[in-house]
Amino acid sequence: MWRNSGYGVALALLLSVMATAARAEDVLAKIRDSKTITLAYREASFPFSYLDQDKKPVGYAIDLCLKIADAVKQQLKLPQLNIAYVPVTSSNRIDVIASGKADLECGSTTNNAERRKRVDFTIAHFMASSRMIVRVDDKIKNWPDLRNKKVVTTKGTTSVKSLEDRGQVRSLNMTVLEGHDHNESFKMVEDKTADAFVMDDVLLYGLKATAKNPAAYAIVGEPLTTEPYAIMLPKGDPAYKALVDREMGRIIHDGEIYKLYTKWFLSPIPNKNNLTLNMPMGYLFRESLRFPSDQVGN
Repeated sequence: MWRNSGYGVALALLLSVMATAARAEDVLAKIRDSKTITLAYREASFPFSYLDQDKKPVGYAIDLCLKIADAVKQQLKLPQLNIAYVPVTSSNRIDVIASGKADLECGSTTNNAERRKRVDFTIAHFMASSRMIVRVDDKIKNWPDLRNKKVVTTKGTTSVKSLEDRGQVRSLNMTVLEGHDHNESFKMVEDKTADAFVMDDVLLYGLKATAKNPAAYAIVGEPLTTEPYAIMLPKGDPAYKALVDREMGRIIHDGEIYKLYTKWFLSPIPNKNNLTLNMPMGYLFRESLRFPSDQVGN
């Protein structure tokens, strides 16, 4: 037994970090030996990462990950690189990457300081803002209109924290509910179990566009935060991260990011019945692409 409990805790933490680093440093070797790269995907984060009609992972972030996978294939000089997919949720996505069960997480994950303690992020591929989707008939326009209302968000996301940081939950006496995924959270609004679903605006636009009656819903509220979405990768592997960052930089500098943005946000999407989000690229994201970096303020 340790006489100094603080020393024992510190040693345990150090050993845990070392074990995580040891796993991460073998990413490229693992991919080379198995000739397989594993991509974590979301089942309902349209248009970033979702299942199409054939239950195949597709989306804006999936396209980006596939380009990174091709860069890994070239770097390792592999004649063929298999793509394996593993589904993740808002709740377990960080654990899956931190434990090395997947090599890239292709979804709609915000790069923030708390998460960077456990995983690494590459250059942001989107900038979102936290807002809410409501039923038009309820006439909810902004956050003060949620007084004594039920608000849902998806488990494991940053949206409720944004409300709490502003003191909105307590001051407005909101009841906070959690959905397992974005579809379940939105269904609570559809079923009138909740009055508002708080989430990143682009995900709300996707849910609204695919609803049975899109006109029945509105995306409202002043933006609470700016959320830089980025692909996650295991922490502590500088060689692997450098490769991923380099490919993301190339995608941006060569203009491929703009073509992908047009494909997923401005054009009809075939496997979504030619649905079009009609969401122009925001000013903050466009400006961030002028000076690509994985460094964010929060």
